[in-house]
Amino acid sequence: MAFVQSFLIQLRIRSSKHTARQLTQMKTHSPTSPGAYHGRFAPTPSGPLHLGSLVAALGSYLDARANEGRWSVRMDDTDRSRSRPETIDTIMEQLEAHGLWSDDEMVLQSRRRDRYEAALEQLASAGRVYRCRCTRARLRDWAAEHGQRMGAIGPVYPGFCRKIDVAATERHALRFKVSDVERRVADRRLGTIRQALAREVGDPVLRRADGPIAYHLANVVDDGDMGITQVVRGEDLAPMTPLHVELAEALGLATPNYLHLPLINGPDGRKLSKTNHARPLDPSKAPENLDAAARVLGLTGPCQGSIDDRSIDDRLAGWSEEWGRRYPLSISPS
Repeated sequence: MAFVQSFLIQLRIRSSKHTARQLTQMKTHSPTSPGAYHGRFAPTPSGPLHLGSLVAALGSYLDARANEGRWSVRMDDTDRSRSRPETIDTIMEQLEAHGLWSDDEMVLQSRRRDRYEAALEQLASAGRVYRCRCTRARLRDWAAEHGQRMGAIGPVYPGFCRKIDVAATERHALRFKVSDVERRVADRRLGTIRQALAREVGDPVLRRADGPIAYHLANVVDDGDMGITQVVRGEDLAPMTPLHVELAEALGLATPNYLHLPLINGPDGRKLSKTNHARPLDPSKAPENLDAAARVLGLTGPCQGSIDDRSIDDRLAGWSEEWGRRYPLSISPS
């Protein structure tokens, strides 16, 4: 029954095209019912999708379809200096050309600022955030003199403002107080992720001094509000997962299961990304693009017949079955 309902939703979505104006006015979908599968793909609209983006989108989509669940698209556009609104239509068109249709209205993080501010107030009331007046120049000078301590997701903040009272009238960022414990998070592909947050991450910024909400906070709040039960995303985000789990717990939000996917590296050895000029996906080559992404994910599809002769829908159906066998839902949320 769940599969039939999902299929009918998909048909309704396919029957209508959203203009850019309609897309930017969509609201957040109500949370899913307890226990139901709900996955998502959350790109930053700073440019068109590339092959690395397609790997993440395909993996999350297949996981949802293999479990007869819902799959949503959310735009990480909290930092308006990096986001290009005209790219939103391009991304949706690229996804649809590759057969990856959302089951819900698209969520725009830029329209959820009030929700993030409410989450910050909640954390402040619990004593989990503090004002930080440190500038990049100060931190850079300190690192030059004492050496930079690099952690799992970047430089570890030295903690200058953790125990002082920075006035609200001063220019400041808001930092999250991590706990001094080792976090263990189960990953369906990587196994157990272990991390001592205080030593390996430090206190991350949740709202920058110039205003933008940090990825960590927006991501955790949205996953909780949308009822996301399974997060399938790139392996480069795995080191952030223990922090995201702690943030969710501090906010009283449910913690999803996690599965981190392999990455594609460019000729220079770095992760394929928009910042290093990854080539945008060509929608006219959707079957070839999907085959390339499937190879990165280690998928082969049905043995009978040539994959070259199969439609996009046939490809996705075959890969969904294979995905379900490879990554069964056998791990409880952390």
